[in-house]
Amino acid sequence: KMVIEIKNPDNGSLLKKDELMEFYHNHSNLYDLLFKPFFQPRQKKAIGYHDFMPGERILDVGVGTGLSLDLYPSFCEVIGIDLSKSMLRLAERKVEKLGLTNVTLYEMDACNLKFDENSFDYVVATHIVNVVHEPARVIDEMRRVAKPSGSLVIVNHFVSSNPIMAKVENLLEPVFQKVGWRVNHTYEDFIHLTNLSVMHIDKLNKIDLWKIIHASNNKGHC
Repeated sequence: KMVIEIKNPDNGSLLKKDELMEFYHNHSNLYDLLFKPFFQPRQKKAIGYHDFMPGERILDVGVGTGLSLDLYPSFCEVIGIDLSKSMLRLAERKVEKLGLTNVTLYEMDACNLKFDENSFDYVVATHIVNVVHEPARVIDEMRRVAKPSGSLVIVNHFVSSNPIMAKVENLLEPVFQKVGWRVNHTYEDFIHLTNLSVMHIDKLNKIDLWKIIHASNNKGHC
């Protein structure tokens, strides 16, 4: 029987609950219905860009209900982490239903990853950087646990420098706030803040508000 590990890495200590955690707990059963058509196409494009090799290790940060898990090749080891126990329970059901024997799930804070340095070939974070309170710390943690030759994959929405798109963002801001998204940085500010070595930038389409960032791990050159 396949065993999916879902545990608190901090020896059972209680996680701090805030309004964001309460939102995801209360809406976890509706998450796929609301967000799958919106999130998964970007995840598919971001993950499909890479030619994964057998035996490589992939960390999916903020895996949520596991919308991305069946997009990874079965010959890779995939670790998914999320802070929400309710979301992870739904991800566990997907793993069992799809028979994803290469996937393990952990309850964990993206700002404090409980993995050794140089543990992963790829570290992926889709649609979560604007949710966390310390985006730069999350990127630092992703860089730390990635191998020196590893890659970081980030899907995120940034403040647009285009006046027309900025107006669209302003109209959508109340919706973003309802689901805990904070759009505080331009792309340029984010790259400066995190010192990412960007290899390639992509978008789902020309009018999409989200960028897909593919970066090399430059932690040795910070």
